[in-house]
Amino acid sequence: MTSHKKRVLVVDDEMNIRLFLKTLLETSGYSPHLAKNAREGLEMALELKPDLIILDVMMPGEGGLVMYQGLQEDEKLKKVPVIMLSAVGAATFKHALKIMGIGKSNYPDPFAYVQKPPKVEEIKNIIDHALKAAT
Repeated sequence: MTSHKKRVLVVDDEMNIRLFLKTLLETSGYSPHLAKNAREGLEMALELKPDLIILDVMMPGEGGLVMYQGLQEDEKLKKVPVIMLSAVGAATFKHALKIMGIGKSNYPDPFAYVQKPPKVEEIKNIIDHALKAAT
């Protein structure tokens, strides 16, 4: 059995964050895939079936909350761990889900919340932990 590099989908509208995470993932031995918005991210997730998704909450157009909802409604993708990246904290994120009516659907919490800008060691440890937990 050949082991494939773990596929990590990064969905963020900020190019500097995408490039930072791409470099971090490559140097950590993972295979990064990048999307710049929620619609592109969801399409890539459906096609790629990634091992982990790093998802920005605040993006123009359909944000990360809408994509998270889409992931939770797909039988295969709802099992993929999601790390939410955001300038807002976890409590604000949960509040936003409720306001959007997503909270009442009882979606599980994402694997982790990381506040922007992510610190290298913190995000790397969370990524490694999420991918170990997913296997």
